[in-house]
Amino acid sequence: MITLDDLRARDATDPLRTLGDAFDLPEGVIYLDGNSLGALPKATKARMSDAVAREWGEGLVRSWNTAGWIDAPARIGAKIAPLIGAQPNEVIVTDSTSVNLFKLLEAALAAQPGRRVILSEPGNFPTDLYVAQGVAAMLPGVEVRTVARDQIIDAIDDSVAVVMLTHVHYRTGERFDMAALTKAAHDAGALALWDLSHSVGAIAVDLNGAGADLAVGCGYKYLNGGPGAPAFLFVAERHQAHMRSALSGWMGHATPFAFGDYYAPAPDLRRFLCGTPPILSMTALEAGVELFLTADHEALFAKGQALCSAFIDLVDHRCEGLGLILATPRDPASRGSHVSFVHEGGFAAMQALIARGVIGDFRAPDILRFGLTPLYVGFEDVWNAVEILRDILATRSWDDPRYRTTAAVT
Repeated sequence: MITLDDLRARDATDPLRTLGDAFDLPEGVIYLDGNSLGALPKATKARMSDAVAREWGEGLVRSWNTAGWIDAPARIGAKIAPLIGAQPNEVIVTDSTSVNLFKLLEAALAAQPGRRVILSEPGNFPTDLYVAQGVAAMLPGVEVRTVARDQIIDAIDDSVAVVMLTHVHYRTGERFDMAALTKAAHDAGALALWDLSHSVGAIAVDLNGAGADLAVGCGYKYLNGGPGAPAFLFVAERHQAHMRSALSGWMGHATPFAFGDYYAPAPDLRRFLCGTPPILSMTALEAGVELFLTADHEALFAKGQALCSAFIDLVDHRCEGLGLILATPRDPASRGSHVSFVHEGGFAAMQALIARGVIGDFRAPDILRFGLTPLYVGFEDVWNAVEILRDILATRSWDDPRYRTTAAVT
């Protein structure tokens, strides 16, 4: 069994340990919810202050050119690209994950005439299914079909236009074999669209190595872009010339400042832009993304899996018999960077943990979810979090009416 001394030794020799100093985290808090909202990088405060006071306040409208505002979507996308195995010209930052998903689903259907099915799994991240249902309601004859994940490959037939899956499941942390599923889609003549929201910045992703066609992902989780940060989308270079967005806004125009009456899409990935970029939000996202430029990605992702394994091992041994059921794969190759447990009092137990300074989150109906974010979580943090969890469960202190009150966000 892992000991506290073992974990302290790992922290002492961790080449990434100083990365935690780049974040502004409250004293006495163990933050295990970076899979939902990333922590605040210290550099973000200064960058935001400069963007507001100097770029906006002094530069005014000139900053679209002088401060590079107009280039932000492509510039930040190029910085995200190495984290997802893409080329710089294949990733652009724009809109929200939901809006980007709408754009890419519609584009995929238009590119696959005669195929009218969006294939996914039940229990996929809800917004993905909701957006797909909205696309189907808008386009005659299109349907959303869901099958269990172990039946997806067999369900890809000549009616399927696009297979839409989330790489790492938001509740359980289970990871799809991206290369195998993408190949199965291609073998059947379908396209593969991946939601990377619980993958990017957490585990190694290789879109081009897997042959993926399309992808979306958010900026506010592991990328630490702040609440509501802009999202990104990926379109493989081979598809860019013939796919276009149904949301034909002016920033996607070939010459947006010619102000013509008729739409002509940009010749490259810029055609998937829509409205004016939210520069202040993009400034915060860029500061978060740049932290990854200073880290060894292989070491970073290995640390994330080591943290997950340590968490699972400690719960196995120190919380045995306390009602926790592991919902996350034990095999590091089959999971993301968060660990989930089922517990009968899941919601109340998480509220009790938060009251004790361990911030994770709850997902209905009974999941306790813990994000092991390698940028700022240490191995001793894992020990301390499990000790507090053990105490809460052993004493049943979670079974208290004050921990059962729900707020708008759970």
